[in-house]
Amino acid sequence: MVKVWHRETGQTLRTLEGHKGLVWSVAFSPHGQTLASGSDDYTVRLWQVSDGAILRTLEGHKSRVLSVVFSPDGQTLAFGSGDGIVRLWAVADGALLRTLEGHMGRVWSVAFSPDGQTLASGSDDYTVRLWRVSDGALLRTLKGHKGRVLSVAFSPEGYGRSAAAPLLASGSDDYTVRLWG
Repeated sequence: MVKVWHRETGQTLRTLEGHKGLVWSVAFSPHGQTLASGSDDYTVRLWQVSDGAILRTLEGHKSRVLSVVFSPDGQTLAFGSGDGIVRLWAVADGALLRTLEGHMGRVWSVAFSPDGQTLASGSDDYTVRLWRVSDGALLRTLKGHKGRVLSVAFSPEGYGRSAAAPLLASGSDDYTVRLWG
């Protein structure tokens, strides 16, 4: 189950039930009205935050969904899973847009760049991969970690060397955080 909490009072606002396995990741849409959750049941569910209704269940993974993230415009969802594949889905109709293959292990984290044009993914294979969202092309594989890459995040737009090139951070179970420019 997923719980939505009131941040000031600590009270539970909603309990969202429907997954049939452990929930690994949750993400709010940019407008805050939709919540995505990824689970051991190989699905991502989209929930309406206001009343807890299930808007859509996205299926197609062959393993647990470990990470979910909305694009900055809220139109696309990216999921990383235990089968080493990243999938991009259209929020509006639930259509599978792209399947990004190349990792040799579970994908623990996914993050969109501030402009929504690049997706980063971190994996058990000790790498961070950068993908072009428009066509799914692999742009670059970043190597240097000596353990699983469990988290990836882009800096906000306008930070880093230039607004066009935000920094990327990756965290690993090798006890390091790396900054990529």
